[in-house]
Amino acid sequence: MSDSPEVRRADKLMSPASVRALLETSYCGRLATVGTDGSPYICPLLYVVMQNEIWLHNTSASGHLRTNISHQRKVCFEVDVPGKVFPYGRFECDTSIEYRSVVVFGQIRIIAERNLKAAFFDALMTKYYAHTSDRPKSFYPRLDAVTVYAVAVDRMTGKQTVLPAVESQWPSLDQTKSPNVKSPA
Repeated sequence: MSDSPEVRRADKLMSPASVRALLETSYCGRLATVGTDGSPYICPLLYVVMQNEIWLHNTSASGHLRTNISHQRKVCFEVDVPGKVFPYGRFECDTSIEYRSVVVFGQIRIIAERNLKAAFFDALMTKYYAHTSDRPKSFYPRLDAVTVYAVAVDRMTGKQTVLPAVESQWPSLDQTKSPNVKSPA
């Protein structure tokens, strides 16, 4: 694991088991890379967790993602699940949202072995598609047209805001962050 800054909102940290569960079950993740000119690039991708890494794929054609990965192997990957918006105080700015999110920092590499690429697609199909018996299983004729990547996790954090009970929400409980401010007339 690499050094990381202190988490500012430690009160929102998720347990390691909850982080892992969210990472394994979220629908889509966003992979962030950096270009040769320092510009960030983020790409939403379907993914699976395999061998304690995050595996994903994209076209084998050269584009922003592949160019950036060739330039810099350090990446960031994020998943999130939003929930309900709720008021906690008497002003509109006293509004929050329940959520869970995981941010992963790591190193990305290209998976070139056909058997590992096929194993990735088997796992991807298991996660996203209910197989039917009328189509050949584990048959990937365009395997050479895609690039499969694996992100080795250096560190990851998960944060959440849990929906408070109704009695802890406005107007039952006023938790405004500006208690001495008067509303305009």
